Amino acid sequence: MDDMPIGLLVSIIGFGLGGVFGFTAQRTNFCTMGAISDIAFMGNWTRFRAWIFAIAVAIIGSQYLYMTETVDLSKAIYLSSNLGWAGAIIGGLMFGFGMTMGGGCGSKTLVRLGAGNLKSLIVAIFIGVFAYMTLRGLVGVARVQMEAVTMIDLAARGLDNQGIPDFLASFGLNIDTARWLTVIVISGGMLWFCFKDADFRASKPALISGLVIGLLIPAAWYVTGYVGNDDFDPTPVVSFTFVAPVGQSLQYLMTFTGSTINFGIAVVGGVIIGAFIAAITSGEFQIEGFNDTTDMGRHLFGGALMGVGGVLALGCTIGQGITGMSTLAFGSVLALVSIIAGGFFGMKYLEEESLGGALRGLFSSE
Repeated sequence: MDDMPIGLLVSIIGFGLGGVFGFTAQRTNFCTMGAISDIAFMGNWTRFRAWIFAIAVAIIGSQYLYMTETVDLSKAIYLSSNLGWAGAIIGGLMFGFGMTMGGGCGSKTLVRLGAGNLKSLIVAIFIGVFAYMTLRGLVGVARVQMEAVTMIDLAARGLDNQGIPDFLASFGLNIDTARWLTVIVISGGMLWFCFKDADFRASKPALISGLVIGLLIPAAWYVTGYVGNDDFDPTPVVSFTFVAPVGQSLQYLMTFTGSTINFGIAVVGGVIIGAFIAAITSGEFQIEGFNDTTDMGRHLFGGALMGVGGVLALGCTIGQGITGMSTLAFGSVLALVSIIAGGFFGMKYLEEESLGGALRGLFSSE
């Protein structure tokens, strides 16, 4: 182990953490798109509360690592001093709408793939291809131009990063006090929202999924930010996110010789394997394909939107919705709200089968 490259060690641990994520998500049916669907069509908030519970747990664990100086979260991409508000909003809306078309967000796509869903294989490929196009390809040109026009340089306004505690501290509040206050208000409010509901308290899958997936976020921060903090070859400080890593995974599979595995790629593989083990051991593994060409077209469109939107927003329902939120970044709040809004609009679109009908459905009192 002493001779093992630190990057490889971090990736091996990442594969294991990804396996826990995939196993847990498959067994408990943890799904952010499904959570929105439950609210939109059945008025059931239990799975949504599981998502919120995971965010609260992730915030508490991650901020503990930050405040004890175990991991420097300021190195995370979410806390950049460049606030990409337009990307967070537009990308979030695109991703939220896309996940309803594609049958699930990035993580759910990988989980379903591990359980034998061939539709998710195609969606994952489209997510990866369009994510890479937006990172470094054709769509990337437009992305760079948009960022150049809309990006807000917070450093020029005296802020080191876009963390909510730093915003509060700019008004004269002590930064440690501001951080404690932010953690208590946000995570405390989320926990109250979750546990005030009797159905949530009685749901073992919701409690287990929220707790386990929430704890995986600071665990990943610890692995990359502490274990991987090598003086000569430090690994990037990252946690769970799925859009860009899916694109990197496709590139890794196609250019294995000379390529280097990283934490994100390893997590992607771990999620698929973990979900596969969960599906096999529970008897739920089943090969599933497209129903017809319309079904296929909708999934391809959803995958493309998630690939582009996820990169613009700097993450998905997990990458921004939980991991980004664990850093208390303002941009993550914008992205999370936008993803939820895009998801609700997508649900209305599926119900009404037209954009006009979806808009009317959103503002209808019925």
